[in-house]
Amino acid sequence: MAEYDYDVIFIGAGPGGYVGAIRAAQLGLKTACVESRETLGGTCLNVGCIPSKALLHGSEKYEEAANGTLARYGVKLGKVDLDLSALQADKADAVKGLTGGIEYLFKKNKVDWLKGTGSFKDAHTVTVAGKDYTAKEVVIATGSSVTPLPGVDVDNDKGVIVDSTGALALAKVPAHLVVIGGGVIGLELGSVWRRLGAKVTVVEFLDQLLPGMDGDIRKEAAKIFKKQGMELKLGTKVTGASVKGKKATLTLEPAAGGASETLEADCVLVAIGRRPNVAGLNIEGIGLALNARGQIDTGHDFKTAIDGVRAIGDVIPGPMLAHKAEDEGIAVAEYIATGIGIVNHAVIPGVVYTMPEFAGVGLTEEAAKEQGEIKVGKFPMMANSRAKTNHEPDGFVKVIADAKTDKVLGVWCIASVAGTMIAQAAQAMEFGATSEDIAYTCHAHPTHSEAVKEAAMAVTGKPIHI
Repeated sequence: MAEYDYDVIFIGAGPGGYVGAIRAAQLGLKTACVESRETLGGTCLNVGCIPSKALLHGSEKYEEAANGTLARYGVKLGKVDLDLSALQADKADAVKGLTGGIEYLFKKNKVDWLKGTGSFKDAHTVTVAGKDYTAKEVVIATGSSVTPLPGVDVDNDKGVIVDSTGALALAKVPAHLVVIGGGVIGLELGSVWRRLGAKVTVVEFLDQLLPGMDGDIRKEAAKIFKKQGMELKLGTKVTGASVKGKKATLTLEPAAGGASETLEADCVLVAIGRRPNVAGLNIEGIGLALNARGQIDTGHDFKTAIDGVRAIGDVIPGPMLAHKAEDEGIAVAEYIATGIGIVNHAVIPGVVYTMPEFAGVGLTEEAAKEQGEIKVGKFPMMANSRAKTNHEPDGFVKVIADAKTDKVLGVWCIASVAGTMIAQAAQAMEFGATSEDIAYTCHAHPTHSEAVKEAAMAVTGKPIHI
């Protein structure tokens, strides 16, 4: 009789857990994955990355039809109406197809889905729905959930004060949506409802949007969103909220202190960040402690302080990104199976899927300057032939390189397809490319990605088209 039921059990079937489980099974490990949702894929596929992108794409199509953009191309329309239920149905269809696809992959790769909430009985035993399962290795991949804001109580069922899950499922377009938080989630969902007809006000504690991104990106983001019609209240904190009927009233004051004011809204989206999901795991029962930020610390091989227990994704330090969790899922499976796994945490791209998109990889200019002398090249999208043809003038590409070695340290861009463009930069950095390497790589014409080449050429002061 085998010592354990499984070689490895993953707790959580989000991007980290499900990818890790599939990879472990591919490597010959007997694998199970614990998930309490009715569908696989975690927050990302069910109430995060995927449904939000469906709404983003649909709202872009609606705006193009409603504001006359299509007429520029000779597409003449009559009165344009929004069928929100149809848009929500399209979103649901996308989610259903992708979550069902993961269930198929589990069956194909012989990964057992243990349905229910998992908690540790000991370091090698996980209890799920009253039954104990043992494994030589257990990987915590439970992801994250919305960080609450004191004094602002979320109730998605009422639809007045909501979190990101509630904002994805609104039954009607609010007349006035207030977004608390000027980060990725708040700006993406705010842009959806603005395009569909809502007045949108963004309240951000810091004096700029998009914390963590390059300074030039953050400055330009404020200009772009203001131009699109969003009202920005930067350097402002929310100190309380009250709900009366179908209206919310927020109390605001300057982040640095000062006189308070009130702001009325039909809907308030709380999007101030996310925190690791560790409640209910009984990690304290196995002697596993959290760090000061409520995360689980691990070594390079994702081992925790407890032998046989590893952790990946949003529960450990690093950016809370689905693709980071996926890469860690593959790496942890390979560490367990072979003793070798690879994740380059210095080269993890981040993307804001608004229109235009904002993307970056590597160091910001501010962080790069702290490490030594640098060279910077920038190229505006308004000088890119494809962007100009598509009437997409907003944005730029910025390449940051080491002044002595010319090695690329970071790339930041704003463009309609910045999220796709940044993959080239990430791959170049993975191979240790110099700006010259990118500058002398032939890029297809006309494409948005030519702006990456031109920005790399600008590092040495020799772009062609400006």
